[in-house]
Amino acid sequence: MSRRLFLRIAGDMAQSDPFFTLRNDARGQRGFSNLQKCTSAIRQLAYGYAPDALDEYIRMSERTARRCLYKFCQWVVKLYSKRYLRKPNVNDVQKLYQAHEQRHGFPGMLGSIDCMHWQWQNCPVAWQGQYTRGDQGHPTIILEAVASQDLWIWHAFFGLPGSLNDLNIIYQSQIFDDVVAGTGPDTSFTVSGVEYRRGYYLADGIYPTYSTIVKTVPHPTDDKRKKFAKFQEGARKDIERAFGVLQKNGTSFLFQHVRKHQGGYDTLCTLVSSFIT
Repeated sequence: MSRRLFLRIAGDMAQSDPFFTLRNDARGQRGFSNLQKCTSAIRQLAYGYAPDALDEYIRMSERTARRCLYKFCQWVVKLYSKRYLRKPNVNDVQKLYQAHEQRHGFPGMLGSIDCMHWQWQNCPVAWQGQYTRGDQGHPTIILEAVASQDLWIWHAFFGLPGSLNDLNIIYQSQIFDDVVAGTGPDTSFTVSGVEYRRGYYLADGIYPTYSTIVKTVPHPTDDKRKKFAKFQEGARKDIERAFGVLQKNGTSFLFQHVRKHQGGYDTLCTLVSSFIT
C-alpha cells in the first residue's frame, strides 16, 4: 500500500470515528495515535499477525489490536463501498463503450469477466476439502470480477469455495440481477444500423450462452472466425491484466485469513483491490 493511500484512509478514519483519534485513557495517560491504530489493523490483515503479536512492535494489547481490526474493516466498507463497488451509470456506460471500441474494436462492450483463485493459507482443516480443487492442490477462495480497459473493477463477487468453477460462480453472482429486474441503466447501442438493447461482456468458453456474454470461437476454420477469435482473446487480456496488478501489489494477503461472511472481509478485500487498480 502506498503512503498516499495509507494516509488518506487514516485521515478518513479519524474524521469518521473518534476511536481513531488520539485520546487519553481512563488513567489520564496518552493513548494510541490514529496512525498506530491503522498500522495495527493493516499489519494484521497484511501479514496474518495475531492480535497479541503487536505488543512488542506497537506496545498494544490484544484487546485493543483486535478492536482496531474490527473498527478498521467496518469503516472501510462503510466509507468506500458505494464509491468503489458501484455499477456503471448511464454516463459510465457510454464512456466504456467509447473506450472499448477505440481500444479493441468492440462496440457495446462493457468489460471482461473472469474468475481467479486466491490461495487461502490459513484455511481451517475442517474446510480444506470444500475449498480445494484438484487442479489447484491447495485451498482457494474465488474472486469473480469485471474489469474495463483502464483497470476499473466495478464488479466483484468474492468468497465462494475454490472447489467451484466459473459456471457455478456466475449462477450465484448478482451481475445480471439488474438486467432481470429491469432496473439497470440504458445500455443500448447501435452497430451497422441495428440497435441492441444490452451491452455485453467478453468471457472464455466455459460461460453459458447468454446474449450478454460474447465468447471466442473455439476452433476457427476460416479467416473471419480466426480474426474474431484473435481480437476477442486479445481484448480479454484486460481482466488478466487486472488480476496481474492485484497479485503484483500483494493484495492476496487479504485473503490469507478471511472468514466467510464474517466482519465484511469479503467486501473489504474487493475494495482494497479497487484502490490498487
